[in-house]
Amino acid sequence: MLTILTGIAYPIAVTAIARLAFPKKSIGSLMKANGKPIGSELIGQPFTSPGYFWSRPSACDYNGTSSSGSNLGPTNDDLTSVVLSRVEFLRAAGPDKESRVPVDLVTASGSGLDPHISPAAANYQVERIARERGIPAAKIRELIAIHIQGRTFGLLGEPRVNVLQLNLSLDSLIAK
Repeated sequence: MLTILTGIAYPIAVTAIARLAFPKKSIGSLMKANGKPIGSELIGQPFTSPGYFWSRPSACDYNGTSSSGSNLGPTNDDLTSVVLSRVEFLRAAGPDKESRVPVDLVTASGSGLDPHISPAAANYQVERIARERGIPAAKIRELIAIHIQGRTFGLLGEPRVNVLQLNLSLDSLIAK
């Protein structure tokens, strides 16, 4: 009887409640383009084309089954080496950049699957994207401003931008 209760009835009840209370989130917050799922609002994915906003690095190569951050501590030489190589890569992609590279563009999040970057990280990439796409940087900055999500409940977390949503909007901006 306990097996039926905990193995069948409970999961069905929890799933039903989730579907009613959070219909979009309970099925993964999937985002679609042309009717086809292309990703989730909740899971980061890699973007490597210079004409797109790049996501935060992932310690688990964006693999949801092995979600994790890095175990490298701040005094570990391997972490220093990885971060410095990421900084060099970003500067090479936008050699006109003299400003400091935002930390979230060179370090992985705790889960390794964070779909967001800071507004500073998004703005750092504007010149590269404008150059690649041939559109005014001001237009891209407007797009970023529209997509900034504030702190949860006004005090938890930091302002952030969902990279997948931003890139989809960037594509629709080009299509117009």
